Amino acid sequence: MSIAFLDGTYLPLEEAKISPMDRGFLFGDGIYEVVPSYAGNMVGFAPHIARMQDGLAAVGINLDWSETDWAELCNRLINENGAGNLGIYLHVSRGADSRRFHGFPVNIAPTVFAFAFDIPPPPVADKARANSYRVSSARDLRWERCQIKSTALLGNVLHFQQGYENGHDETILFNANNELTEASACNAFIVKNGTVITPPLDNQLLAGITRHIVLDILRRDGSIAVEERVVTMDEVTSADEVWITSSSKEIAPVIEIDGVAVGDGKVGDVWLAAQALYSAGKFNY
Repeated sequence: MSIAFLDGTYLPLEEAKISPMDRGFLFGDGIYEVVPSYAGNMVGFAPHIARMQDGLAAVGINLDWSETDWAELCNRLINENGAGNLGIYLHVSRGADSRRFHGFPVNIAPTVFAFAFDIPPPPVADKARANSYRVSSARDLRWERCQIKSTALLGNVLHFQQGYENGHDETILFNANNELTEASACNAFIVKNGTVITPPLDNQLLAGITRHIVLDILRRDGSIAVEERVVTMDEVTSADEVWITSSSKEIAPVIEIDGVAVGDGKVGDVWLAAQALYSAGKFNY
């Protein structure tokens, strides 16, 4: 039985209920995070919570919680749910109003919901054991505030479903200028001539925590060159390696895009080195 948290109470997940008038339900009016943990140790907790606080401020949801409050909640859920390999889902909506109205209501309390769920063991730096991905590509049709980790994910869901229906694991997205943005649920990287390259942060993509950790670890190590710059889809299709990154996938090698092999169609050497560095350093964030 999974134990969840809802507005100050720990309870079985199946007993957690919200009002149908909750703005998270009616409008997708909320912010969320997912923090991975392995044997009780969280990855990227501080930057995850900082991003959540930034997201709440960006949409004007006032919640007087500190990083310590979030840490106590996450650690309690980890302990209540067995301290195995767990994802901790954190969700704050604007709250429940007495009417459905687009304008922000006043004097309502945000809804705070969290639960833990099982996740696979962490990836390891081993080509033979790597989960490699086949993906689709599509023009990015989402809204222009993708830097906000909103619970209103229908645009992402539709793009993911587009790839899924084609038998693919993800959908890599590009803008009207044929420039790489991200994937439906991941950030994206390419590797060319030994250099790791990823699009710069702007309103077209989310500042992924795994993206941040990967870039920081690679720069601190210094053995692999890193660039943040505009990446065209022509560069994607001619790359030596392509990766997608997320909290659950870590650094995932892409071996095929739209049925065409990436590079030689095999997991690459730069991925192997980067994943080894990531595995060694990820608990430092």
